[in-house]
Amino acid sequence: MSSNRNLILLKRTNKKIVLQCIKENQPISRAEIASKSQISKPTVSLLVDELVQENWVLEKGIGVASSQGGRRPIQLYFNEKAGYVIGTDIGGTKVKTVICDLVGNIICTSSFKTSQYLQTGLLKQIHKEVNGMIQSYQLDSNKILGMGVGVPGITEPNKGVVVEAPSINWVRYPFITEAKRYFSFPIYIDNDVNVAALGEQWLGNAKSKENILFIAVGTGIGSGLIIHNQLYRGSSCAAGEMGYMVTDKNDMKNEFKPIFHRYGYLESVAGGKAIGERLTNLIQQKPGHPLFEEASHSELTGERAFSLAKEGEETARLVVDDAIEHLAYGIINAASLLNPEVIVLGGGVLKSSDYILPRLREIVYHYLPSTVELNTSQLEDHAEVLGAVSLFLREYESVLN
Repeated sequence: MSSNRNLILLKRTNKKIVLQCIKENQPISRAEIASKSQISKPTVSLLVDELVQENWVLEKGIGVASSQGGRRPIQLYFNEKAGYVIGTDIGGTKVKTVICDLVGNIICTSSFKTSQYLQTGLLKQIHKEVNGMIQSYQLDSNKILGMGVGVPGITEPNKGVVVEAPSINWVRYPFITEAKRYFSFPIYIDNDVNVAALGEQWLGNAKSKENILFIAVGTGIGSGLIIHNQLYRGSSCAAGEMGYMVTDKNDMKNEFKPIFHRYGYLESVAGGKAIGERLTNLIQQKPGHPLFEEASHSELTGERAFSLAKEGEETARLVVDDAIEHLAYGIINAASLLNPEVIVLGGGVLKSSDYILPRLREIVYHYLPSTVELNTSQLEDHAEVLGAVSLFLREYESVLN
């Protein structure tokens, strides 16, 4: 009995190896797979035949004959349309959903405002959006393998529970249990910044890297950590909360007031909301400032602060450059501890990356003891949804992983 189980396990493992070999080296012949994988030719041929029959692999055309002559080998390709995966990013402002093929090509996309359906049910509306896309694009619903979801808060992926997501008022929300009321296929969830890190590793500026620090800088500041190709979640699934770093001990001697309830120090001095609030307060103290009237009646945004800083406005540059310094110190501390190959910045910071990135690099590279790439997100607004697709493909047990 044990022998049969071992044979089944060996076959499953070899089948995954063969498919991975085809994905990475296509077009490729059966003989080339055998050579690269060190699996016997008869076994490779048998496994390829199964993969072709199951529609994971396509046979196309004929390759070049060897120098010894003989028949030209049939070329094999991974069938990226063999199945589809849904990726959903649930944000405090917007819920975005995509349907992708198996290599991350987005086939269709849909979104709606979070607040509009928060009371009536986000999952119910996501289900409606998914069905609408399937019908509009005439997709075969039987080829939907499942869904990955990014959530703006602390999650327990193994239990399928959202521990706390303040922006959508979820506490101990049984996400997977609720999702099963609407979807029959497998679903996996994780923190939205974690899935963004997976997205950048799969298709973005951290592609093929195994040690990654993804930092999302917006109103808050958080990070996703991939260590030795595995997401690092921490003992209570709360790893990566960079927003709680302290980057000025003198400031902490005073009474610390977070920008929002339960926000940390770094995001309270370097997040977008904090930058806008500080600029507004400084201009309110300067009656002769061109923006005095505007700042007296409404708060300036962080985005406006960066725009003014780029134009050379002195007060805005002071505020923005100070925030960049704090962010740089946080990056130095995190990178010194984790030693990543690459650091990727995402979130609202992307809108002003041309101003931020050179200044960050100057400070970080000056103090950091080891070399590291420091880039902005290549996937931009798609990082979370594509990361959610990647999460599914990693977690779902199939021939694909």
